[in-house]
Amino acid sequence: MYDPIMRVLTVLEILQAREHVTGPELAERLEVNPRTVQRYIARLQDLSIPVESTRGVGGAYRLKPGFRLPPMMFTDEEAFALALGLRALRYLGLAAFAPATEGAAAKLGRVLPGPLRDSANAVEEIVAIEPGPWVMSTSAESLLRLCTAIRARHAVAFHYASHDRKSSHRELEPYGIVHMDGRWYTVGRCRMRQALRTFRLDRVSKLEVMDSPFKRPSGFSAKDYLNRSMPFAQTGFSIQVWLDLPIEKLRSHFALYRVNMEAESGGTTVKCARENLEPFAAMLLGLGCPITVRQPPELRETFARLASRASAATA
Repeated sequence: MYDPIMRVLTVLEILQAREHVTGPELAERLEVNPRTVQRYIARLQDLSIPVESTRGVGGAYRLKPGFRLPPMMFTDEEAFALALGLRALRYLGLAAFAPATEGAAAKLGRVLPGPLRDSANAVEEIVAIEPGPWVMSTSAESLLRLCTAIRARHAVAFHYASHDRKSSHRELEPYGIVHMDGRWYTVGRCRMRQALRTFRLDRVSKLEVMDSPFKRPSGFSAKDYLNRSMPFAQTGFSIQVWLDLPIEKLRSHFALYRVNMEAESGGTTVKCARENLEPFAAMLLGLGCPITVRQPPELRETFARLASRASAATA
């Protein structure tokens, strides 16, 4: 998605934000190798950008004085919020945005006055963000093209791989995009099915914006549609279990897991969908309550495998 010149400009922004930065640091932040960083530096020097380098242990790159913009006016809270938002973007399954986030963060640091810069830098130093257990890597290019299509009210065409790995060609009138449980989804009218459908973007490939326009329903909410239509947008296995625990006690346990819960017979019926059954089964066992599996049969087999391993461990 990012051509070399975009990455070269990102290097320039980082250099303007720092007194000096090493080659390995640049390589890590841009997710390239050190030799590629050297090419970026050479390109900047070819453009008459005054990049200086020091060799040996502790060697680094730096800019001569200059290339500074006047400070922008942000409050301390605004600067912190911007820095936190940029950092959190890395954990939404959009690895391809790494150069863009680094470039934006460098610009922010460059234009902020000293005290606000310290507040923004505190995010990197003291705030740890861990990705959720179900985060799936998604094509940033597909996401951007889809956003463009929704704004322009143009249909899109793409190849889609279902959970059983069957591929199909789809044309969609996209109404909205939702990020839930570490995955990106788009909801719209599928021209092949002539009905509303939900598609996971990590299963989409070769997405192209078509010239074909469409009319989006007034007031349509993709998020509300997902909440109404299913416990969770369909993935590998549709799960339904009954747990012998009241729904009030289960709410905190499932806070990080998108599920549908209903009180039933003194316990709780839980409905959701998961691509991998084993982590979910292990989590259910950790609740320490009786479990009745209603579907799928593969979940019972998963419990059997876990029981076999537990038995072997006790031996």
